[in-house]
Amino acid sequence: MKRNIILVVLATLLLSSCGEYNKLLKSTDYDYKYEAAKCYYTAGKYSKAATLLGDIIMQLKGTDKAEESLYMLAMSSYNQEDYVTASHYFTTYYTSYQKGTYSELSRFMSGKALALDTPEPRLDQTNTAKAIQELQAFVDIYPQSKFKNEAQQIIYSLQDKLVTKEFYSAKLYYNLGTYMGNNYSSCIIVAQDALKDYPYTKLREELSILIVRSKYEVAIQSIIDKKTDRYRDAIDECYAFKNEFPESKYTKEVDKIFAEASQTIKTTKE
Repeated sequence: MKRNIILVVLATLLLSSCGEYNKLLKSTDYDYKYEAAKCYYTAGKYSKAATLLGDIIMQLKGTDKAEESLYMLAMSSYNQEDYVTASHYFTTYYTSYQKGTYSELSRFMSGKALALDTPEPRLDQTNTAKAIQELQAFVDIYPQSKFKNEAQQIIYSLQDKLVTKEFYSAKLYYNLGTYMGNNYSSCIIVAQDALKDYPYTKLREELSILIVRSKYEVAIQSIIDKKTDRYRDAIDECYAFKNEFPESKYTKEVDKIFAEASQTIKTTKE
């Protein structure tokens, strides 16, 4: 007990001395480093805390200080915005200490850290999918957690990224048109898959109008034997769009496509 008090006092003194910190880095007194790391952590000096904890984390394994050290190391990385490293340590914590003091929080923070490291929608979204998986696992394991609502909101925001990525892909296919093939069909597939996977997306109307436009373009580009069926398909899509979005800003465009497709079918029959 007396030794612990002495270590806390000495570690506290370190906070005002860079020279003492440099000496500490070379020290082999793991208890001393641990107490110093706690002081740095409490003072918000997460870089120094993380460096010290990283030096001793393996040596403390199996001791009564191991659990708290790992959690502080994870939080120190998180507070330095090193989210990938933070997630790694949070994951290590909750897998090592399934009934630990910070087990629930660590599982939540692991997913949150991954979410904060996800890129903007135009880039690869592999990490976004991983973050969703981690957070969903948290919600499933801790359905009564006080962090549940925040976790779900993060999941929704990450899903928005994924569907936005799909929207950009669908729009690109549409803009490519007939360049090196019929890209309108690809636009339809991507947009329909996005609507199936994320039926409540805010981009539902935007994805739906791309499908209407693309089906009409597919009809225009079709061979004579398939034109009538393709135009009818476009007309059906117009009906579906207007039923779902009766006040849409695209109503006039959809009406025009409907009228032109209907006229083309009528002319073909004559």
